[in-house]
Amino acid sequence: MPTLRIALAQDNPVVGDLDHNADLIRRAASAATAAGAHLLATGEQSLTGYPVEDLAMRHSFVEASRDRLLRLAEELAADGNGSLPVAVGYLDADGPIGSTTGHGIRNALALLQDGKVLFRYYKHHLPNYGVFDEDRWFVAGHELHLARIGGVDVAFTVCEDVWGGVPFGVAAEAGAGLVVNINASPYEQGKHERRLTVVKNRAAGLGAPIAYLNTVGGQDDLVFDGGSMIVAADGSILASARRFAAELLVTDVECAASTGRDIANHSSALMSASLHVLSEEPATVETRVEPSFAPELSRHEEVWEALRLGLHDYVEKNGFPSVLLGLSGGIDSAVTAVLARDAIGGERVYTVANPSQYSSQHSLDDAADLAERCGLNHVVEPIQPIVDAYLSEIAVSGLALENLQARVRGVIWMSLSNQHGHLVLAAGNKSEYAVGYSTLYGDSCGGFAPIKDVLKTLVYELANWRNEKARSLGETEPIPENIIMKPPSAELRPDQLDSDSLPDYAVLDGILVGYVDGDAGREDLVEQGYPAEVVDRIAGLVDRAEYKRRQSAPGTKITVKSFGRDRRLPITNHFRGKPS
Repeated sequence: MPTLRIALAQDNPVVGDLDHNADLIRRAASAATAAGAHLLATGEQSLTGYPVEDLAMRHSFVEASRDRLLRLAEELAADGNGSLPVAVGYLDADGPIGSTTGHGIRNALALLQDGKVLFRYYKHHLPNYGVFDEDRWFVAGHELHLARIGGVDVAFTVCEDVWGGVPFGVAAEAGAGLVVNINASPYEQGKHERRLTVVKNRAAGLGAPIAYLNTVGGQDDLVFDGGSMIVAADGSILASARRFAAELLVTDVECAASTGRDIANHSSALMSASLHVLSEEPATVETRVEPSFAPELSRHEEVWEALRLGLHDYVEKNGFPSVLLGLSGGIDSAVTAVLARDAIGGERVYTVANPSQYSSQHSLDDAADLAERCGLNHVVEPIQPIVDAYLSEIAVSGLALENLQARVRGVIWMSLSNQHGHLVLAAGNKSEYAVGYSTLYGDSCGGFAPIKDVLKTLVYELANWRNEKARSLGETEPIPENIIMKPPSAELRPDQLDSDSLPDYAVLDGILVGYVDGDAGREDLVEQGYPAEVVDRIAGLVDRAEYKRRQSAPGTKITVKSFGRDRRLPITNHFRGKPS
């Protein structure tokens, strides 16, 4: 049985930076050649970055992708890696760009060797749910390509093809000994386990191994978690790559030898198949590579790493020198500050305490304590003199006065951002964004919201987990216990608590999981045991806050339905469901 040495380049491309991404591929090819690999695969749209969104509609960008692919093929050969087959994800189109005779833009994979493009495969299954809009941009492909490499017929597919399955059925009919599936699959809680189940089922149906490659890195509100793997036909994992980190995974895989039959123009009801012969001689390896297996992550570590990487890449890829946030002494800003420290280092994190006449001394002390523990740049800028100046000109009270204080803080943060180039971080959580418990142009202002998709109950869990991790490493706990233990409060009026305006967060979050993430109706939630009057109130708050969320900063997606592309509801909306 031939043994193919497969290299999977789990890299972190940058959308639109074709030269940088090409360099990543070239470095991976050199490393794969040095490791004696027979095949290198790179991620979905590894040359262009993913998702390109409406860049796909710019003819100049599609042309640049096609041209850069041809240059990349030549560069790989010039680097001494020409004999190595390299699968590259990129953007393509049928016919001249913009031509009415062409068939549209393609999410494509090309196999490069000896300075040439051997074939182009176009993604068959185009996802059009959640954050995906691929039917908006791309046209599906209907031809499966197999390459005979070292005596093994290898089929190539892209991302959703493994979920939809049609190309895998054709690959099985064509007698593929291995299927390579390249992905840019964004993270959400529980998705890695679902991927593993799907890949195992496909491998069993195929009767052959699957090399599943996923890209890594943050892109706006998405984060790609890697976790590449090679799965045998019996469902065993032959090797796996780390989560949330770049890695070249090199593995020796025993594959069934080609039957030698001519499968050119092999067809099924939905796809045709064609074969490209690169090398007939069965591949062998003199010394086997020891397989590597990634450590498993706990639920909280997985979420923390997703949030950390999402924030890190948003800062770095957009060229911000530093970040700034208001550090109130509360749990949300505390977790956001520690995430920022973990993402880019404490020396690049600037925090500001903005006390008013309602701010407690313990909150000021707790904020200063956290900043000292984490090595942050911390200052205190009282807002009361500015608030008083406003009040000397306009008469406001109640909620308007509370919001005025929050907006004065926002003006200070944005002014410091303008002066020093900081990226302002909004520290709101998903529970607050859901019910509108945030002030437009106040505490919600900023360029990125790291915990925007984190429910309040999970914010507390992450705080406890991060302290526990520090203790296990013999480090100082980053979050003072006082911050975790005290009741949450905006401190915008005397003796204010969140519980004055909202139900207990365990109840609130339970309703939100059903209503927001699960699209549950009023009756469904009442049947689950939530009081009807509480459900009505919370659902009304969620619906009325849609206009606020439309204006909010992006933040890393970690749930099945984050606010943004996952959930697109009208701002003007009078549907409230059936009354009891």
